[in-house]
Amino acid sequence: MSDRPGRVQRRGEPARPPDRLGAILDDAVPRVCSAAVALIAVDGAVAAAAATGELVRYTDADGTLAADRPTARRDSIFDLASVSKLFTTAVLLSLADEGRIALDEPAAAWIPGLDRRITLRRLLTHTAGLTPTRRIDLELPAADPAERLAALLNTPITHPVGGPYLYSDVGMIMAGRLAELAGGAPLDVLVRSRVTGVLGLADTGYRPDAPARVAATEWKRERPGPGCVRGEVHDETAYALGGVAGHAGVFATADDLLVFGETLRLGGGPVLRPESVAEMVRDQGAEGAAFRHGLGLRIGDPAIAGPLRGGAYGHSGFTGTSLLIDPARRVTVVLLTNAVHPVRGRDGIRELRHAVAAEALRLA
Repeated sequence: MSDRPGRVQRRGEPARPPDRLGAILDDAVPRVCSAAVALIAVDGAVAAAAATGELVRYTDADGTLAADRPTARRDSIFDLASVSKLFTTAVLLSLADEGRIALDEPAAAWIPGLDRRITLRRLLTHTAGLTPTRRIDLELPAADPAERLAALLNTPITHPVGGPYLYSDVGMIMAGRLAELAGGAPLDVLVRSRVTGVLGLADTGYRPDAPARVAATEWKRERPGPGCVRGEVHDETAYALGGVAGHAGVFATADDLLVFGETLRLGGGPVLRPESVAEMVRDQGAEGAAFRHGLGLRIGDPAIAGPLRGGAYGHSGFTGTSLLIDPARRVTVVLLTNAVHPVRGRDGIRELRHAVAAEALRLA
């Protein structure tokens, strides 16, 4: 892979021989997750790549083995969960680059009735004082996505505004709606036109249209269809909003996510101005977290960084995904898993992320 994001080594190339990264994934599958794909790029070149496991292993919460268990490949597609927040943030910063929205203006300028202390910067740093989440599907079981979104946008402030840090999916859903209003299009369209389309990420987006390549997630009794969730967003709130939301819903391959990560590492072009990326990865001063917080991302998050502490930034996803970028070492690390298949709460994903990060440090 060269320094230009569009030149990432793509899927379909000859498989690399077994290596340490492959052994790390093999040790975790199927104990931690049924499928895993990892890529490590050093100074713009893919230094290690591995894929192992089965995209669908179980049919129910009891762990009944599926009759058809397709093999995970480098081009398999995973539900990114909260890693989606990075795409929402990129859209918003691209709109800010064009002067369509400002980080510190009251969000009420776009969504009348909001507390005027709520700003885009506070939404992206989880310091707007909003509750962590709302199960809007349970609150409004008969409502449509538009009604549910309207209810979420009316969520009252329940915690101090400006900090301390309080993780809030509600805040990122508001941020996604701000993007739609400022950008004049639905969020999935904005992500495609401003990020994935620009970078040529054909396998990244909401509501994937290649279900045979998608890794299954959790068994959910309330969802239609037999078996575990596959090809639709795992997150309950994003699902209740129609599959597209500011906090979750994006699916991607490891190669596509690597291109996106390298785009940020190299300054954002052609998606963002370097100044916007610099602001995105700057410590915004949010207090009370186990890490520093940029705009829509975490800096030095011990949950994913392992030995790559310091200025390494990125985000993790509840499904078992993570993107980590270490600009000082010129390293980008992608780990895609389905650690919620067939049930959430499995042990070992933190240790797996640390092991992959340690291998990246060794290769740097």
